Amino acid sequence: MPEAYERWLAPTVFHPFAVDLARRALSHAPKRVLELAAGTGVLTRELVAGLPQADVTATDLNPAMVDFGRQATPGATWRQADALDLPFQAGEFDLVACQFGVMFFPDKPAGFSEARRVLTAEGTFIFNMWAAIDSHEFEVAVVAALEQMFTNDPPTFLASVPHGYANSDLAIADLARAGLRCVDAQTVTLEGRAESVADLAAGYCTGTPLRAEIEARWDLEATAAVVVKEMERRLGGGPVTAKMAAYIIEAKPS
Repeated sequence: MPEAYERWLAPTVFHPFAVDLARRALSHAPKRVLELAAGTGVLTRELVAGLPQADVTATDLNPAMVDFGRQATPGATWRQADALDLPFQAGEFDLVACQFGVMFFPDKPAGFSEARRVLTAEGTFIFNMWAAIDSHEFEVAVVAALEQMFTNDPPTFLASVPHGYANSDLAIADLARAGLRCVDAQTVTLEGRAESVADLAAGYCTGTPLRAEIEARWDLEATAAVVVKEMERRLGGGPVTAKMAAYIIEAKPS
């Protein structure tokens, strides 16, 4: 999964937002940075490049992602870590960043509380999270294809997890419960570009937890072919561009 994620999804879906989030993080000129749910290091690379004098620590719950990220971005210190139980001292970081990871926290206030704990008193927690799935044109097409194929039991991962926390007001309330006050909240729409929808279909079907949902229902390769056809019908064959919306939130200790 890390290889498929990095090859087919990271450049199109995640890199544009990593550039945006890193720019915001860099404006705080932090010296000690912690990244949560770093995945393969899409945001990590931007942070390391933009903050050459800073110490950047990247973490992820998945050991395979950490192993991949350590090889791809050796300029950061990589550690396997649970965002709900961080292995760091209180006040250890000037900035905590998280790109499209908070939606995966099984207990959002608990994860936010841990981010608050490891921040300095003047530190910043900055993260992004996907808006409603109908604002993500690539994933609307993927979901439509899966619903056509599996009419009685379509895979629900994309809608229920990456887009399952698409409420900035709820996120701000959860931050407050964790002792963090929101200082900025924006909705940002960016464009992703892919050389072909076949690459994107491969990324979604083999580089995300959709893979397990598909394999539990039918053949993975055949399903990916149907996803390609629906994406081509909606977006064209390639190169293709599509709009994607996300919330970007910055918070500080209360």
